[in-house]
Amino acid sequence: MSGYGVSMEQLNDLLTDENGDFCMPSRDFNQVWPGILLGNESVALSVRRLQQLGVTHVLNAAEGDSLMHVNTGAEFYTGTDIIYHGIPACDTDHFNLSVYFEECSDFIEEALAYKGGRGKVYVHCQKGYSRSASLVIAYLMLRRRMDVRAAVATVRERREIGPNDGFLLQLCQLNDRLRDEGKL
Repeated sequence: MSGYGVSMEQLNDLLTDENGDFCMPSRDFNQVWPGILLGNESVALSVRRLQQLGVTHVLNAAEGDSLMHVNTGAEFYTGTDIIYHGIPACDTDHFNLSVYFEECSDFIEEALAYKGGRGKVYVHCQKGYSRSASLVIAYLMLRRRMDVRAAVATVRERREIGPNDGFLLQLCQLNDRLRDEGKL
């Protein structure tokens, strides 16, 4: 339980349906904020699809070549105008994703400002459900001054997501820190 009354349980309530069940995403991607597309690996692996969508930047929250990862890198997008950034996050409760919140928020912010505000960023992991969703939520908190509940609700309204409990706890801790710093 966080000192400001935001708990993982409260966030999970925002993420589940009326039966208390989590739902897997029904689409490959969804626009969850102007210029931010949140999705799965299938779109990330299709340069043509990214170009059709007008994507200028790709943020891979699952960089690597194990089963839990999506093996793209800057070289995958060579010859395109797509700017790439990847982090090697694992979708486990004990993985510290929070160490990447600032750098990924900076990347998203740069993407949205690209070409006079016409940039579009595709944020993904394998399913576009936990790792990438957590990074978009952190961005909304850090750069759009949303509290954790508003940020989770904003993304969840537009896509079925389910960050793991470890990531939810890290987002609650970020919420507390931002509130302590007067940034919320």
